[in-house]
Amino acid sequence: MSWVTKTLSSTLGRKLIMALTGLFLILFLTGHVSGNLLLFQADGGQAFNIYAKFMTTNPAVKLLSYVTYISVIGHVIYSIFLTKVNKSARPVDYSTTKSSKNSSIASRNMGILGTVILVFLAGHMYSFWFQMHWGEVPMVTYEGEEYKNLYYVVSQAFQQEWMVGLYVVAMSFLGFHLSHGFASAFQTLGLSHKKYSPAIEALGKFYSILVPILFASMPLYIYFTSQS
Repeated sequence: MSWVTKTLSSTLGRKLIMALTGLFLILFLTGHVSGNLLLFQADGGQAFNIYAKFMTTNPAVKLLSYVTYISVIGHVIYSIFLTKVNKSARPVDYSTTKSSKNSSIASRNMGILGTVILVFLAGHMYSFWFQMHWGEVPMVTYEGEEYKNLYYVVSQAFQQEWMVGLYVVAMSFLGFHLSHGFASAFQTLGLSHKKYSPAIEALGKFYSILVPILFASMPLYIYFTSQS
């Protein structure tokens, strides 16, 4: 097992873990935003509440959620390691004169972007995930079965201007983070080819725009519909 330890502790191994956890989190974001689109249904939150109960009670989904938590932690820890390694290995004069020419704004600030997203994620988890499991959530009944009215929790939160603004700004940071991380993950895994790389980069840019916009549109939709 020593070769496994050496590989995972090496710079290449850390980049590999970053790529794999990053791609897994991209899949998670895809599923998460797809499910949250139920917030747009004009049914008083019924579809969203039923979906939320399934996601929190299904054993397979619960197992997947633990993998997600581990992926988030691993992605953050190894990103810190790699940032320190890159800073110590790169001369200051080289980084200040060459980085702006050879890399994008997102790639040069992945650490900052990731930190902002992490802080937002912690607040997001407390406001919704923690409240869902241990907070006082009103109940609602559909066809004789009780459900936690998480739609009410979400709708109340997104009637606050500061909450909506924070969410929208955080999604813009997520977009910048994804714009570099998507294609970078494929490149790290060796899936780079002159024939396919342009398509992967284009898909990454499209994804980094579409998903944050979908996420940001939810609080905006709830806020403005509540004002009408």
